[in-house]
Order: sequence, then structure tokens, then C-alpha cells
Amino acid sequence: MSSEFPEYVDVEYDDGEGESPDDYPSLQHKIEKAIEVTKRGLEQYENPAVMWTGGKDSTLTLYFINEVAEEYGYDKPTAVFIDHYQHFDEITDFVEHWADEWDIDVVYARNEDVGEYVDANDLEPGDDIPIDALDEQNQHHVRDILEYEDEEFPFLLDTYVGNHLLKTVALNNALEEHGIDGVISGVRWDEQEARADETFFSPRHDPDIYPPHDRIQPILQFAERDVWDAFWYYVVPDSVEGYPEDGYVPESAADLPDGIEQDDVPISPKYFAGFRSLGSEVSTEKTTGEPAWLQDLENTTERAGRAQDKEDLMERLRDLGYM
Repeated sequence: MSSEFPEYVDVEYDDGEGESPDDYPSLQHKIEKAIEVTKRGLEQYENPAVMWTGGKDSTLTLYFINEVAEEYGYDKPTAVFIDHYQHFDEITDFVEHWADEWDIDVVYARNEDVGEYVDANDLEPGDDIPIDALDEQNQHHVRDILEYEDEEFPFLLDTYVGNHLLKTVALNNALEEHGIDGVISGVRWDEQEARADETFFSPRHDPDIYPPHDRIQPILQFAERDVWDAFWYYVVPDSVEGYPEDGYVPESAADLPDGIEQDDVPISPKYFAGFRSLGSEVSTEKTTGEPAWLQDLENTTERAGRAQDKEDLMERLRDLGYM
């Protein structure tokens, strides 16, 4: 893919500039914009892919992709799942199950150099990895791009070096390997300060940092509450046979409509258990025992359960290609 990308793409890179969720006053307005952006993305890019973490935002994004592809006859893009070796088992199980239900091809992006070292040395999260044990590409990222000077780094996802190597490098390698020109992602304006200035079509064209591509971001305009409303009134009724067509918001897994089990619903079981934001198994905690959608979403921080090292470095990580 050349540095002259995207000569064949016709999108408005300033679409959404200066906006916030309040500029889309109803759930219907937000959904209409999501469909518009998704449709534009599927028709403009030659080889788009969707980032799917198994979390609520990327699963909502995948729902819009499914709906648009079916309505307008587009091929469904491949889903890229970044395997950073520290997932909750429930999340990988969830992705595999719903990929099969929705007929989605999934590519697993991994930093295999780091993974092989971890396996060979039987490491646990938090154990140190010597920089000089890494291959040339990873050493280049650590020393020349991150300008990290220590001799070791901890095998932890939510740290500066760990996040970059396990997620961003893995993603960039997958983009290059599969020739992906448009990355459809589920980031939101209200989720994190570093994402508040994003636009619906966001260029990533510097070949010295990442394989040139665009980010396509259909749900920027959704606040956290909107995401859950979309699930219970649209995603779940459209995906689960027998679910009330006008929607129903359960108070727990035991409160689902008769004949419907938690595994029947395209919502990660971690949200039923009280998690609001899903990261690594070792650095994410639930904030309460209430299901995520019943918590005080408006007056508490969505990512409070996530490790703060990475949160504090989010702007720099995004400059390097993080989602």
C-alpha cells in the first residue's frame, strides 16, 4: 500500500469535527448517522475490516455492519480480534460464538514474537521481558519509536510498552498482511478524552508509523447510555429469536424473558457481572455487582476499572496507532 493512499477514496475527513453526542439529540438520530457512516465505509474502501474486541462498542458497530451489509448487498468485512494473551476466557468464547452466529470471518492479530517468548519462558502477567530478547521489529518500536530506555519491560497489557507491542504492533502487522485500507472501529467521543476530537473518517496515512489506512468510526456520537439503549431495543431483539420486539431491559441474567438464557444474548457475560469496560484479565476490575447498564453511567467514569498507566498515556498511544 503506497504512501499516496487514499487516491480512490472519497470521504469527508472533517465530518463530525467539533461535534459531540449532544449534536445527535435522540437515539434514532445516532442510529441514522451510524448507518450512514457504515454504508459509506463499506462502499468506499476496497478491503475494510472491523475491529472487534467482544466489548459492547465494537459489537454494536458490528451489528450496524451486519444490518447495512444485508440491506444493501455488501460483503461483510473481516473482523480483526487483537489477541494480546491476557483476555478473559469469556470474551474469546463470546467472540467465537457470535462470529459463528453472524457468519463473520475473524482474523486473530498477535505479536507472535512476544507470545513465543512468553510461552517458551512460562511467563505470567507482570513478569519482565528483556528488550534484547525481542526481534528486530519489536526492538525498533521499543527503542526508536517509544524511546524506552530500560533493559526490560513488564508483560502487562495496560502499560506503555506492553500496550504498544501487544496491541498496536499486532494490529499494524495485520493491516499490512491483509492489505486492509479501512479500519471500522467502535470508539466514542465520550469514552476517553483522547478520542473527543475524532471524526467519522479519520486518516492514518504516515507510512513511517503504520500501514496507511483510514479509521471509519460509526458510533462516535453514542454516549454510554445510548449504547445500552441500542442493545436492548435494537441489537438484542433483532438477534435473539423470541425476544420482545419492542425491547426489554433485564435487571440481571436471571431476569431475561422466559426461554432466553444469557448465552443467547449478544452481550458479553462480563457486563452482566458488573464490568463496564473490558480490558485485560489482570488489569480490569468491575466497579459493582450490578449489570453495566443499571449502573450510574451519567455520574461515574466508564473506564474507572481499567489500569490507569495506559489511560494516562492514551494520547501518545493513539499517535502511534492505538485505537
